[in-house]
Amino acid sequence: MSSKSGGAKRRSGNPVIADNRRARFDFEIMDNLEVGVMLTGTEVKSLRASKATIAESYVQVKNGELWWVNAHIPEYNQGNRFNHEPRRIRKLLAHAREIARLGQAVDREGLTIVPLKIYFNERGRVKLEIALAKGKKVHDKRQAEKKRDWQRDKARLMRERG
Repeated sequence: MSSKSGGAKRRSGNPVIADNRRARFDFEIMDNLEVGVMLTGTEVKSLRASKATIAESYVQVKNGELWWVNAHIPEYNQGNRFNHEPRRIRKLLAHAREIARLGQAVDREGLTIVPLKIYFNERGRVKLEIALAKGKKVHDKRQAEKKRDWQRDKARLMRERG
């Protein structure tokens, strides 16, 4: 039987493929942006199996285009000679005005563009959430760690008291 939605499967929520939790610790996040990713067929199939590593990847602006560098999407097991290169540079899709704004922030203010997470949207397209970020100093990281530990201890104490 066919569905009335034209055959498109509805998915609940946005299933996250990979999350860059380390970026939130190493950087102060300024502004988020959702962009599309140009992928080959075997890359999408590998991502559907939830296999990707984005922890050491970054985004750069070159010639008015966004490029995602050093992301690892492993080869698809059933792929043949048309399989993709796992660490190839991938083009990101965004509006020209957004790309220009990101490029100016990187050039003028010395900010970094870091990928935060990769996921499938409601339409089944692969999206990458990127952010303009400013690197934290060592003492800022220590302060964040102290705050996180205190929040954990406070929650434990509240649970114990009832």
